[in-house]
Amino acid sequence: MEEASESKKILISGVSQGLGRALALELARRGHTIIGCSRNQTKLDLLQPILSTISPHNHLLLNVDVRSDDKVKEMLHTIVEKIGVPDIIVNNAAMINVNAKIWEISREEFDDVIDTNIKGTANVLRHFIPLLLPKNKGIIVNISSIFGRIGAGLVSPYCSSKWGIEGLSKSIANELPNGMTIVALDPGIIHTEMLLSRLGNIASQYQSPEQWALKAATMILNLTNVENGASLTVEDPGTLPM
Repeated sequence: MEEASESKKILISGVSQGLGRALALELARRGHTIIGCSRNQTKLDLLQPILSTISPHNHLLLNVDVRSDDKVKEMLHTIVEKIGVPDIIVNNAAMINVNAKIWEISREEFDDVIDTNIKGTANVLRHFIPLLLPKNKGIIVNISSIFGRIGAGLVSPYCSSKWGIEGLSKSIANELPNGMTIVALDPGIIHTEMLLSRLGNIASQYQSPEQWALKAATMILNLTNVENGASLTVEDPGTLPM
């Protein structure tokens, strides 16, 4: 697969840890400008100098809670003023519930998962897609999950949210002009804090976010309109203990 060489402005939500952080670092190494947001200011402060060391681009990291439509709107204005319109948007911000059966999960925890994983993604799409329409170009990657395609016990809020991401992506694909692309991307099984919460020590048997980012970055940079509306996977997810 041949990677596009032109430098891109890439917005990644949930950039301060896990897959978002690993992807940001890998894309920066390849010469792209990173625009990231997260709720964790401490981790953003740690990431900023690393990005600056990797490449001289004017990377921009913002403390934004994507669950707030107003905050996402403010973020848009800041990004346009300081960096310009993103070429690629990666909706990565997400959370998972503590392992429990549906009748053991509080309303507050269920709502928090849905508000972050679905509504947070929708907030970004609501405000940023109109920026891309005049140019009739742009790539949007909504991070999904194997749990967006199969059901699993004890994580019904998370599964529900990722099934929602799959449907949201396919629906919006029918609304975009021919020059734009939106996909749902299952990253595969990665050793992250989310997987640790699900599998415990077994999570360490799977690949690291850094290993994953090598493949994911290439895949994202090579997306075209041919994939619009597709449900993609970075690699075969293998066998996941249920």
